[in-house]
Parts: sequence; structure tokens; C-alpha cells
Amino acid sequence: MMIAIPEVLDKDAVARVRSLIDAAEWVDGNVTSGYQSALAKQNLQLPESSQAAKQAGSIILDALGRTPLFVAAALPLKVYPPLFNSYAGGQNFGVHVDNAIRLQPGSDFRIRSDLSATLFLEEPEDYDGGELIVEDQYGAQAVKLPAGHLLLYPATSLHRVAPVTRGRRVASFFWMQSMVRDGEARRSLFELDTAIQTIAQDRGQGDPSIIQLTGVYHNLLRRWADA
Repeated sequence: MMIAIPEVLDKDAVARVRSLIDAAEWVDGNVTSGYQSALAKQNLQLPESSQAAKQAGSIILDALGRTPLFVAAALPLKVYPPLFNSYAGGQNFGVHVDNAIRLQPGSDFRIRSDLSATLFLEEPEDYDGGELIVEDQYGAQAVKLPAGHLLLYPATSLHRVAPVTRGRRVASFFWMQSMVRDGEARRSLFELDTAIQTIAQDRGQGDPSIIQLTGVYHNLLRRWADA
């Protein structure tokens, strides 16, 4: 399931994040690449140890916890601390698949990467190219969202970043381990949750059918969740 989540960061939060990361020192993006990715990757990145990256990442993590659509779609168990990258002057990231396991350097923190996320931090009219192109069951989907909006997509998918031919594309990227490992089960739970919330707007949360459907949702979550 691929879903765009609007306004994870508002304009003020985007400005705070950009003020932190724009003043930091950027390095070659292959500092976090696996072997396959290193062959395809041309960009800059903030080191994970950068205080700017940690502070900006905390702003993003706090915002994710306040975004119901993200929580409903991802059912996150663990979120890898957000990273930051930049593309300009023709830089791009060729077709690749994300590593199945992500290890945080210098710690025992690790996750199984069920989902990937890109949080756009530059307005789309300020650069040319730079689309995130994700291969899903419907073919290649090219995505370029406003600053503060996030794309959530399966970490199992092949994806790439098109060359940036004008301006600079800045984004945060990270991975999640979901409480529900199976992607189709996670999709079904999300669709059921969405339907419940839609019906509840008309009938109210106390309607017997809403209570029954909510019970079905939680019993399925109990059956499928690893947590």
C-alpha cells in the first residue's frame, strides 16, 4: 500500500527543520548505503551522528505521533530515526530496494523495514526532476509532494529518485517496523479503520454497528500483530 499523508509538518515546522539541517555539514550519501544502493546513489546526506539531524529528526518523530493517518496506515512498532538527503546538479538515486534490516550505528537499535517513508522538505516548484518513482502493483508511480507532506510505501518495492536538473531537492527518509508484518493484512486493517471512521461521522461512535465493527478491527489486530 502506498499512501500520501498531507501536512505531517506545517510550514513553521518545515522552517524549523530546514534551519537546523541547512546550517549543518553534509557528506556523501553513501555513508548509509548497502552494496547495491552504493552503485546507484548520487546525493548528499547528513551524518546520523549530526546534532542537527537528531534535533530535526525529533521534530519529525513528534509530528508523526500526532498524525492519525500515519498511525492508522503504518501501525508502527518502531521507527528508525529520520535521516536527511539532498539532490542537486543532476544527482539521482537509481533503482534499488531498501535493506530488510536497518541497524543504527553505535547502538543495539534495529528494525525490520516493513515500510519506507519520504518526507518532502522543499516545495515542488522550486526544483525540476527529483520525483520519487515507486514500482507497485499498478506500475511505476511518480510522486513529488509539497513540503511537509509524506509518502508511505512498502520497503519491499523497487524505487528510485529521478535526476534533479534545477534547484535542490531536500527530504527526510526513514523506515518503520509495523506491528503487522503482512502488508495485505495491514491494508485490510487500514481500510476497515477508514470505513469505521467514515460511518461513525454519520451514525456516531455509540452506534451498535460501529461498536461491533470496532470490535472486529481490534480482534483482527490482536490476531495479526507482533507486538
